[in-house]
Amino acid sequence: MKFLVWLLGLFSLAVALKLAAHNPGYLLLVYPPYRIEISLTLFVLMLLALFVLGYFAVRFALSVIHLPAYVHQFRAERAHSKGRSAMTAALNAFFEGRYAVAEKAAVRAMEFAESSDINSVIAARAAHELREFDRRDAYLAADNKTAGGSTMRLMAQAKFNLDQHQPQAALQSLKKLHESGVKGHVGALHLELRAQQQARNWDAILDIVDQLKKRSAMDDAAAAQIRQQAWLEKIRSHTLDTSALLAIWKSTPGEFRKRPKVAAAAARAFIHQGDCRSAKQIITDRLNAEWDSDLVMLYGECLTGNPGSHIEQAERWLKQHPGDSGLLLVLGELCLHQELWSKAQSYLEASNSITPSSAAYTALGHLSEKLQKPDEAFKYFQKAMALTQVNKQA
Repeated sequence: MKFLVWLLGLFSLAVALKLAAHNPGYLLLVYPPYRIEISLTLFVLMLLALFVLGYFAVRFALSVIHLPAYVHQFRAERAHSKGRSAMTAALNAFFEGRYAVAEKAAVRAMEFAESSDINSVIAARAAHELREFDRRDAYLAADNKTAGGSTMRLMAQAKFNLDQHQPQAALQSLKKLHESGVKGHVGALHLELRAQQQARNWDAILDIVDQLKKRSAMDDAAAAQIRQQAWLEKIRSHTLDTSALLAIWKSTPGEFRKRPKVAAAAARAFIHQGDCRSAKQIITDRLNAEWDSDLVMLYGECLTGNPGSHIEQAERWLKQHPGDSGLLLVLGELCLHQELWSKAQSYLEASNSITPSSAAYTALGHLSEKLQKPDEAFKYFQKAMALTQVNKQA
């Protein structure tokens, strides 16, 4: 549209000049005592020239008036460009692991006031990796400008606390983040999980894992491993309270109660409290359902009730698992406890023939002492010590 107006104007001017050329009129200007007579065409051309000069003079004056604003805008844009370049360099260097370069670039970007929140956090993270904790804290102490900046700082502070094994401080930072209105933050949940693990708050860990699973932010294998560890620690942490341990064991999900490692931890806890009946029940149920060579080793420590029944149960298992050296060792120790010397020796030697162990040699040494054979006992104890040294070196 603007082009069309200019085009019409040029055509009008051409027509006017053409008419003026065919009708060369004159213009008389009288200012007593002066009298000026000029051609009409020249006068029109002079008016046009004056208009053009006036137009450019006004434009020049406006440019001079707005010059400070233009200069300020130019400087701001140049600073913004340099700041953006410095921020990009800081991010690249940080993720490349060049933390000293990243810190310097982030500080340079901060000087240009380019996204100062993210740059201060980058500088703090780089200083943290360099173990320059005073500089790190100084960067984080800068004034928060945006809600997003506050979130970044609190997340960074929580990570720093966790790296320095300060779980309570990390939980405090995450609490502030939650109070600021940031809820359901997957990254914050992962940090909180680490903090609760360091603080050994197992109930909180189970709750956080459930939240992460609901958000599909943790795979099944990792979640199961963390849950198992939490239940293991919950069982191990109640070794002085029988009723609490029993309540914990009953509340343990069935999928974990079936796992030999969890069953073994529960059995050890009950044995430690002197409740061998519960320990024996746990071990027997688990072994009858699924055999585990490590779990059977605990069976020999449950010497309650009728010891003879323990031997009978172990011998029934031996029919099903005749080559299990651990079961043979347990049988040898049970027979030794019942003073069944020949059976004890037979089982212990059979265990060593499959897998030699310091425990079996030690039991044979005690058996030899019972049989008044000190020289033979000494040899067995020497073999036990030698095997122990080999296992430590391995």
